[in-house]
Amino acid sequence: MAKPRTPAGRARETARRLAEEYPDAVCALRHENPFQLLVATILSAQNTDERVNLVTPAVFKRYPTPTALAAAETGELQEMIKSSGFFRSKTKSLIGMATALLERYGGEVPSALEDLVTLPGVGRKTGNVIRSVAMNLPGLPVDTHVGRLSRRLGLTTETDPVKVEHELNAMIPPDERGIFSLRLIEHGRAVCIARKPRCEDCVLNDYCPSSTVRPNRTSAKANAAKANAAKVSPAKG
Repeated sequence: MAKPRTPAGRARETARRLAEEYPDAVCALRHENPFQLLVATILSAQNTDERVNLVTPAVFKRYPTPTALAAAETGELQEMIKSSGFFRSKTKSLIGMATALLERYGGEVPSALEDLVTLPGVGRKTGNVIRSVAMNLPGLPVDTHVGRLSRRLGLTTETDPVKVEHELNAMIPPDERGIFSLRLIEHGRAVCIARKPRCEDCVLNDYCPSSTVRPNRTSAKANAAKANAAKVSPAKG
């Protein structure tokens, strides 16, 4: 097929190929409802999903509802989330978020982005995570991976996450925005790494403007399978 030459064309082809490469992409933050995901996403700032997933089970058990979290004793909550980093500011955000849910939204997590971003500790990225992951609504979270890959692929030249979001929204259908973001994140972690992207293993390298190789449509999964096969193959001779 002809290489896509416009940002919109590259976005569509990227969405198609990453759907094949990461068909089961999911949010890495463990949760059971929108409130839990909201708590986990606030805790994930400047932290890894793996670390957050170690912290949240105890938090969810101790504070299962906005009512319980709003009444949390500051010192106790700080101690519970200390390993997540920036625990003082996150404690303030969590208690403030829960209080706002009770005072303004009847204890329910709102679905409108313009309402979500009024909650303490919640910006557009977090709001879009809640909408797309927990509510199955249109939302395209732009984290560092999404921003980096979007620029490398020539989908945008913007560095501001909000501007990146708006440009991507114009190219990705509403019902595909959340999963597109998740797949970019997976690809950014597995292949398009920040410091040393593995262009030779990238399924997008035949049209990516930033690719250092030309071209190789073999998927990263196929390459990994070949490498594993080589390791277990019996020596000849």
